[in-house]
Amino acid sequence: MEQILREVKNIVFDLGGVLLDIDPQRTVKAFEALGLTDVIKPGGWGYKQEVFLQMEEGKLTDGEFRDGVRKLLPTPVSDAEIDRAWCAMLIDFPADHVRLLKQLKSTYNLYLFSNTNNIHVDFFHKLFQKKFGFSLSDLFVKDYYSNEINSRKPALEAFRFVLNDAALNPGETLFIDDSKENIEGAERAGMQAFHLNGNISLHQLFRQD
Repeated sequence: MEQILREVKNIVFDLGGVLLDIDPQRTVKAFEALGLTDVIKPGGWGYKQEVFLQMEEGKLTDGEFRDGVRKLLPTPVSDAEIDRAWCAMLIDFPADHVRLLKQLKSTYNLYLFSNTNNIHVDFFHKLFQKKFGFSLSDLFVKDYYSNEINSRKPALEAFRFVLNDAALNPGETLFIDDSKENIEGAERAGMQAFHLNGNISLHQLFRQD
């Protein structure tokens, strides 16, 4: 990793599971309480229902998403109930992650690339602003969200969009994600990549402990 970091000028971070603490099971249980089972595929990665994938690709408005979820439920529920269940997985931004990003900004160009959706984006931006008093976007040269670029990781076109839009050299760019599938997608795009799988912390990766 030391050799890779010496060659790297840009770092692209995933959000959930890397910078933002998440627990997808909280959303699974919240939707189960509303009557929707099998939200997440076995193993904890990926959505089973097309409505969630379409939302992350920016193909649905918030209202269309909520109406799509309602069609999967046995009883009527409000917009607020759907939003609470959908956002239940989003827990908190650890302060030490934010401090690390501030330190890394002096050496690297930092970017964010997340598979997400408009409802989540609104929620976690407000969560961050309330806790730290400034915008999450201020930590990055630019932040990219799948619903805004209409393409999800690990699709090659998703990574190519980010690389081209930010004018990044793939060989000088490190991508960090907690999904092996997304790491493989980044490598196909020619990027350096590191799978943050729990065996090493973000701070240990950059020797900031």
